[in-house]
Amino acid sequence: MATDRLLHALAPTGEQDPGDALIHWPVSIGKAAQLSGISPKMLRHYESLGLLTPVPRTDSNYRQYSLADVHTLRFIRRARDMGFGLDAITELVSLWHNRRRSSASVKRITQKHLNELAQRIEALQAMQRTLDQLLHLCPGDDRPDCPILDDLSHPACTVAAKSSTKLYKPATSAARGGNTRARH
Repeated sequence: MATDRLLHALAPTGEQDPGDALIHWPVSIGKAAQLSGISPKMLRHYESLGLLTPVPRTDSNYRQYSLADVHTLRFIRRARDMGFGLDAITELVSLWHNRRRSSASVKRITQKHLNELAQRIEALQAMQRTLDQLLHLCPGDDRPDCPILDDLSHPACTVAAKSSTKLYKPATSAARGGNTRARH
C-alpha cells in the first residue's frame, strides 16, 4: 500500500550513510547543507522554525551541526520531496524523534496528505482535459479567432462548469469586425 511505503520511507532506520563515518563532526552550515541536500538559507529557516534542536556555536559564532542534525535535515528534505507542508513536517519530525509515538498519528498525517494530493491531481487532470479540448478546437491558422484566448477571457468559468458546458463559442459578428458601435 502507498501509505505503508511512505511511512517506511520516513521512518528512522538507524542506518548511517557510510560516508558519515569519514566526516569530522561537528560540521559547518555549508557542509551540513551539502550533506543534507538543503541550501544554507533553508537550513537557517528550518532552524528558526524549531525543526532542529538549538545548534551549538563556536566562539566565533559559527554554527556546528552534529550527525543527528544532518539526519534530521535529510528527513526534512525527504518529507519536502514527498510534498508535505511545513506544518506536517513539524509534526512528523516531532513524532520521528519521539520513540513513544503512536504510528496512528503518523498514518493520520500521511493519509491527510495523500487525500490532498489526490484532490490536486484530480484538479490538474481536469485542467489537462480542458486544455486538450481547447487545443483541438483551435484551428491554429492565420485567422485571429482563437477558442483558447476566448476561453481564457472568461474568468467566471470554472473547470467544473466547463465540464458541463460548451468550451468554445464562436465570436460574435461585432468581434469579427461587424457592428462595433457599443450598445447601451
